[in-house]
Amino acid sequence: MENSNEDYKIQSFDQDTQMLLKTALKDPSSVNLDKVSNIIVDQSLKDQVFSKEAGRICYTIAEAKQNNGNVFRRNLLNRLQQEFKDREETRGRSLQEWVCFVTFICNIYDYLKVNNMPMAALVHPVYDCLMRLSQPDALMNEEEVDCLVLQLHRIGEQLEKVNSQRMDELFFLLRDGFLLQEGLSSMARLLLLEILEFRAGGWVLSSTAHKYYYSEIAD
Repeated sequence: MENSNEDYKIQSFDQDTQMLLKTALKDPSSVNLDKVSNIIVDQSLKDQVFSKEAGRICYTIAEAKQNNGNVFRRNLLNRLQQEFKDREETRGRSLQEWVCFVTFICNIYDYLKVNNMPMAALVHPVYDCLMRLSQPDALMNEEEVDCLVLQLHRIGEQLEKVNSQRMDELFFLLRDGFLLQEGLSSMARLLLLEILEFRAGGWVLSSTAHKYYYSEIAD
């Protein structure tokens, strides 16, 4: 996975931080990886575009030939664990920050592997975040429903392979929300129906269904 530094969305940082990240991407052993992981997490919590990009950056640093990948992963997991513990407080304070956190942790789950397998330490936290997005109060917020559906499109199939029981529980919540919950917006209903059909089709949408949902969303 070769990338020039320009491919990464790091232009929003000040010059010194950009230099630090560029150095980390080229030679992780020459920088303070704890500081780097904190910078990446801090930015991911306030910048939704970056939270979608951060997995690639973390992947590049963790997979560098200079064998500091384990140190970086450990620093990153420690920080994620702290943010995970504070997730309800974060959600109460800022819905945008909460959505950014979920996007980021799912992005990390998608990109960072150990022996080509997802990091086991992230499986239950990721599920817990997605379960929280499936609760009745969250389904009333289109921003949270949109985040949930995007993450399931991205990593749902991977997650189901490592724990199908929890995926069943998640989809029971989504099905009940779609069928029983009053007050959902028409967009939230459409998104929920689409993800229910997406999983039922083996994590694939038929071309007809794809045209239907995405023409509706575009409208």
